[in-house]
Amino acid sequence: MSPRFDAIGLVVSDMAASVSFYRRLGFTFPEGAEHEPHTEAELPGGLRLLLDTEDTVRSFNPGWQPPSGGGRTSLALRCDTPGEVDTVYEELLGAGHRGDLKPWDAFWGQRYAVVLDPDGNGVDLFAPLPQERSQLNAGGRPA
Repeated sequence: MSPRFDAIGLVVSDMAASVSFYRRLGFTFPEGAEHEPHTEAELPGGLRLLLDTEDTVRSFNPGWQPPSGGGRTSLALRCDTPGEVDTVYEELLGAGHRGDLKPWDAFWGQRYAVVLDPDGNGVDLFAPLPQERSQLNAGGRPA
């Protein structure tokens, strides 16, 4: 028997804001999830995205404190086209969310941008660039 990867969990300060943010990105949460202390969205391949409020985590780990400083975790979402990266980025900023890195043509062959969820977690948006635009990928980051 060996453990297998099953879920990604995020601790959130405001469940309603987080559910709204991730729904804008296509995650499907149950109706009323924004009012729950825990919710889940099924991901492709059977994985799940779990959201728990800070109070929920403190209910079983009373000493838990939110991390301070910069984040070390991000979720990466593949878009269908480079233009979709720009569109989704602008839609999220228009809805009041913060951008961390404006869309750009990365040297590793992707249109790439980063937005922040309501708790400051990075959400990478990316799409492969057409081959002729990504020829400068000289051993850089894989697509």
